[in-house]
Amino acid sequence: MSGSNMATASIINKDSGHEIKCKFNPKEYSFAKQNTWTPTQGKGSNVPQMEFGSGKPATLTMQLFFDTYEDGNNAEDVRKTFTDEIWGLMMVDSSLKNAKTRKSRPPMVRFQWGKAWSFDAVITSITQKFTLFLPDGTPVRATMDVTFQQIADEKLYPKQNPTSGGVGGERIWRVKEGDTLAGIAYAMYGDATRWRPIADANRLTRLRRLTAGATLEIPNA
Repeated sequence: MSGSNMATASIINKDSGHEIKCKFNPKEYSFAKQNTWTPTQGKGSNVPQMEFGSGKPATLTMQLFFDTYEDGNNAEDVRKTFTDEIWGLMMVDSSLKNAKTRKSRPPMVRFQWGKAWSFDAVITSITQKFTLFLPDGTPVRATMDVTFQQIADEKLYPKQNPTSGGVGGERIWRVKEGDTLAGIAYAMYGDATRWRPIADANRLTRLRRLTAGATLEIPNA
């Protein structure tokens, strides 16, 4: 979610230091963690003793939203403007080689949201979906489902639910440079197509040009 009081999330290439800022913060994310336990071969017991093997790396999953359509006549290919950089984090970098095997690998990354928490990981999965196109077929709106897999025993996990400023929470949105109605609708409702209630509630006539610094009332879903 990308509200007026929310820090911008980013994905940092830990090998090069390059930072990719998320134009719209994820509206939600989830963590998963598994441990390996093995039942022992004890006799005369209904329930065997469990022997701990090891912990498995945690995973962080989220959906990111990207939009260039509401730039109007200046709308560009959403891949070139935004998503290709993230897609590139799955690609093998020939300059990153294992000292023993001499095999190259994709970069390691850090997902960072403000100063509250970070997650050092590798990206194991990306699913990219295009949902809006120009007449010539150029994609101008997309979502990316991204899965990060832990590479360090981090203690810095989120201390609060980042959706607390969404529906049912903060009801005012302060427009920042580059914000669009579709992006705001996605952040607040999880659906980019639900921009019309926001436009109607604020009596907007210039739908593709929002004024930076203006405040918008966000009606209930």
